[in-house]
Amino acid sequence: MILLFLDFLKIDIFEIVDIILVAVLFYFLYRLIRGTAALNIFFGLLLFYILWKLVVLFRMELLSELLGQFVSVGIIAIIIVFQPEIRQFLLFLGSKNPLKRANRLLWKERSKYQNIPKINIIVKACANMSASQTGALIVLTRENHLEDYIQTGEIINARTSRELIETIFFKNTPLHDGALIINRQTMVAARCILSISRREDIPSSMGLRHRSAIGITELTDSIAIVVSEQTGAISYCIEGEIKQGVSYKELKSFLEQIYVS
Repeated sequence: MILLFLDFLKIDIFEIVDIILVAVLFYFLYRLIRGTAALNIFFGLLLFYILWKLVVLFRMELLSELLGQFVSVGIIAIIIVFQPEIRQFLLFLGSKNPLKRANRLLWKERSKYQNIPKINIIVKACANMSASQTGALIVLTRENHLEDYIQTGEIINARTSRELIETIFFKNTPLHDGALIINRQTMVAARCILSISRREDIPSSMGLRHRSAIGITELTDSIAIVVSEQTGAISYCIEGEIKQGVSYKELKSFLEQIYVS
């Protein structure tokens, strides 16, 4: 056993370079899928692969054969599970100036102040829409910037303002259906189509907006805010869980806890 361990430690310069390149690759993958449910799946697959390698190293034949069968079909599972991320990565490679975009994506960070949404403005708009029973669905990004969902709507790229939020969700405007996505301090897109939660325990009283809010927070690390068109009640969602009937003060406290604390 000791000889086996010492033989394992004998590595040359090419193996060191190999390890470094794999580490860099994993870092790039992490930055691409961070803030999504795919990140947890990725870590699960990585731990499974490490376990398999350890089993092979210690020559545990039966367990190695069993785990090897799962690994042999792993590439198919990866393609199925990570289909949206693979599509995003291929679109990224085929875009103009991919190296420039990679540098901006991986290394450039904004200041802490620029990363914080205009919480007071968003809460005030929700309070006004609640009073007038104007239905709304607002999604605030965190690590995941929701590029795929942004492409389904109308690009705005406007400074966050109360008046514009209320105008977008006014029932006679063409942008009131769908979600408004706010990235940091910018209203990026409106009328965006979100994934709907398939959970069976969601009450039938919840409409499409609430199910979309739950769905997007199940798949990403974003925050979703819903104003009910029927009752004017304000709700917020995080990690697939919804809290209904909150006051605008509770909403403000929650957002400050997420983005400021």
